[in-house]
Amino acid sequence: MSARLSTLALAVLLAAPFLLGLVLPQAQAQFWTVNILGRALVYGVVALSLTFLATYGGFVSLAQMTVAGIAGYGVAILVEGAVPGIVGGLPYALAVPAGILAATLAGLVIGAVAVRTRDIYLLMITLALAMAVSRFAESNIAWFNGYEGIRNVVGPSLFGVPFRQPQLFYYASLAVAALLYAGVLYLVRTPFGLVLQAIRDNPRRAAALGYDVALHRIAAFGVAGFIAGCGGVLTTIYNIGISPGSIGLGASVNILIISVIGGLGHPAGAFVGSLIFAVFDTFAASLYDRDRFNTLIGLVFLGIVLVSPDGIVGLVRRIPGLRRLPRPRPDAAPRTAGTG
Repeated sequence: MSARLSTLALAVLLAAPFLLGLVLPQAQAQFWTVNILGRALVYGVVALSLTFLATYGGFVSLAQMTVAGIAGYGVAILVEGAVPGIVGGLPYALAVPAGILAATLAGLVIGAVAVRTRDIYLLMITLALAMAVSRFAESNIAWFNGYEGIRNVVGPSLFGVPFRQPQLFYYASLAVAALLYAGVLYLVRTPFGLVLQAIRDNPRRAAALGYDVALHRIAAFGVAGFIAGCGGVLTTIYNIGISPGSIGLGASVNILIISVIGGLGHPAGAFVGSLIFAVFDTFAASLYDRDRFNTLIGLVFLGIVLVSPDGIVGLVRRIPGLRRLPRPRPDAAPRTAGTG
């Protein structure tokens, strides 16, 4: 996505709460601000971690929502005011960095386990890890409160304003999403990012040039873990808590669907796909049938993949006036990396 389009998108997102307030009643404007746009941002951050791995590392992981959940559980366990109070006593200023650090370490561990696998084996290993963590959280009462999870994780108060206040939550989520998005675009242009892409394209040649292939891949999982951790903290505050169901198989697949719908060829696809997913998930009851949401989103998924295999972002690139937008490299399509 060009700098001009990125700037325009940021300007629209900054003005969105005010524009919604002009055309909708206050209650509806707040609903759209938090439940549609805010939700799209927080889940888009988690999807951004998968997009980073798939686009620049060649890995498709099904464990990113689990990594996000580790950060969410870390905050919920440590923070003061959560119900039940498992450890508690820490302010959000300390609990949030601790949760993100835990997610980053989890990403490194997953990377170390999965880094030498490829194709379907990588998917199966990350899926198995995700299911194991979800099952452990569900069966552990002492630390995770079992199936019910941990509630009342409402976020800090900033200058006396509750974090869950619609506009504050929205702009805080937008700031985090924008910083992480810009960080990814910067990182992939650094020597580390360029080496990572070289390893994605030809790991044997990169190893012959003296680069540590395994170390770069593990580091990529660590970066993705940090991004997912930030999204996990926001997701937990958005949901006012966390439970095993929010990090299970369904949630992991949803992140993959979001990324593919938006387009795995560019980081912006994570947020585009998340917005589409949030709209369909919110209005599925009126559009079709709430119990058939998976059918509806599956049809949307198939339609977009058939029309544009590189997602909505790829479809936008085909618009005549936008053909000068940088296109993803043919070898940057979502695929799992070889072992080298």
